[in-house]
Amino acid sequence: MTVARTWSVALSGLDGAVVEVEADLSNQTPGFQIIGLPDKALGEAARRVHNACANSGLSLPRRHLTVNLSPASLPKSGSGFDVAIAIATLATEAPMDAASLAATVHLGELGLDGRLRPVPGVLPAVVAAARAGITRVVVPWANRAEAELVEGVTVLGAVNLAEVARWHGLDIEEADQQPVAATVPPSTPEAPPELAEVIGQREAVDALIVAAAGGHHLLMSGPPGAGKTMLARRLPGILPDLDDRAALATASVRSLSGETVTVLSRTPPFEAPHHSASVAALVGGGSRQVRPGAIARASDGVLFLDEAGEFPATVLDALRQPLSSG
Repeated sequence: MTVARTWSVALSGLDGAVVEVEADLSNQTPGFQIIGLPDKALGEAARRVHNACANSGLSLPRRHLTVNLSPASLPKSGSGFDVAIAIATLATEAPMDAASLAATVHLGELGLDGRLRPVPGVLPAVVAAARAGITRVVVPWANRAEAELVEGVTVLGAVNLAEVARWHGLDIEEADQQPVAATVPPSTPEAPPELAEVIGQREAVDALIVAAAGGHHLLMSGPPGAGKTMLARRLPGILPDLDDRAALATASVRSLSGETVTVLSRTPPFEAPHHSASVAALVGGGSRQVRPGAIARASDGVLFLDEAGEFPATVLDALRQPLSSG
């Protein structure tokens, strides 16, 4: 076939949109063109795909390849589209299962040797794919445990491009390569310290219990060494465990932040930004790819502003809208 289609996901914060990746083969001057509002990193995918295919024993067609990322009006960014682009372009000429391609989302960056490199935001991307009704996902080996946290999704943690092509029915030898490890080692969330360890401070402990029971804000006032930080760090331990929705959302934010997620923690998060933090560090954002700030990372948990009076007025003012909206 001269036109092949598969799927990937474009992220805007925690919201993911399923993107159709379609490749067309035409009898024009040989070339490789990617259209559909790609950014610089995505535009460079053509060279990565070309070298990855050549070093995996997979030959790209020697004609003009056009890859369209649909919907074309949606901006796409990052290198997470590499695998989908490579598989779609190969399928324009190679005998692959079209039905398998059309039922699978591909995520991951390609190395020049054909191995799949991990990318941030795999968990929210897989959640978006599942909501769109796509239950087969290809991810890099290092992101496999993260993708498997979404129930009802069949996950292939692929080491290299040849393994992905074989999964779609192409008869090709298996390459003996070691998987690319995660850039950030997975960390096990630590249990918060126990409030029962606090000796004395009866009024402060009672105030924490009331705040935890009613979901209230707290203002702690006292001299240095009075135990304000010590008490605040024990607040997540008396909050209710996160439900499935909140645990998945919290893990998705950690994934977007670049952390390696392997388990769904039920402990409410605790964030304590330094008083020199900027508005962007607190609220999050970004010009191309949205990154979560401390407020987002503290969702369903505790945001602790130590030395609140030392924060710039503009930073504290940025908290007004989140506080008023709950």
